[in-house]
Amino acid sequence: MPMSLNARPSRRAVLAGLASVSALALAGCTTTGSTPVASAPAEPVRRVVPPDVLAMYAARPEEEYPVPAADISMLDPVYWRQEVANTTGQPEGTVLVDTANYFLYWTMPGGRAMRYGVGLGRAGFAWSGEGHIAYQRKWPVWTPPAEMIERQPELEMYRHGQPPGLLNALGARALYIHQGNRDTLYRVHGTMDIASIGKAVSSGCVRLIFQDVIDLSERVTSGSPIIVV
Repeated sequence: MPMSLNARPSRRAVLAGLASVSALALAGCTTTGSTPVASAPAEPVRRVVPPDVLAMYAARPEEEYPVPAADISMLDPVYWRQEVANTTGQPEGTVLVDTANYFLYWTMPGGRAMRYGVGLGRAGFAWSGEGHIAYQRKWPVWTPPAEMIERQPELEMYRHGQPPGLLNALGARALYIHQGNRDTLYRVHGTMDIASIGKAVSSGCVRLIFQDVIDLSERVTSGSPIIVV
């Protein structure tokens, strides 16, 4: 599918995640604790975040589980939510995930698109293809697949579901990807682990900062096509 997308940045900063160690240890749509983490720079660069961007990532106390402000000062600005030209080649009302550049686009009228930075699946777990957003959930329960529990027995406690909340593997929102009538088991969902944005660290799912996935969920409707390239 021909498309012209913005080039991937050559340099990305590392952010100390907001999520707790217990949240990062979860698998399947979240970061695994067994993956080595590169050493952070001795003096990490904190960027000056413009007021309008700070407002986008402010705390959301009105949520069922109040969401803290996201500290995006050490996240490369290319991954901050922003409206851009629709260079995807897709019609309005489409979700497109550009895995090479760690972007998710929601295409809009007038040749525009909303672009979000995302974290993606590690090699061997990543999914690509075409499907649709069958439905979405606020503060969903996360139930790991049986095969995931076999790989990581510590997830047995969640066989019948992990309760919703800030540390839930799916976070504040989850968009469920289907192909026809088949659930692919992959999701677009939230994360508090800001350091995972712009990286391949999760078990296959597409992860957005809580504030971004909330914004996306308010735009996407059930049945919207999704393309992962």
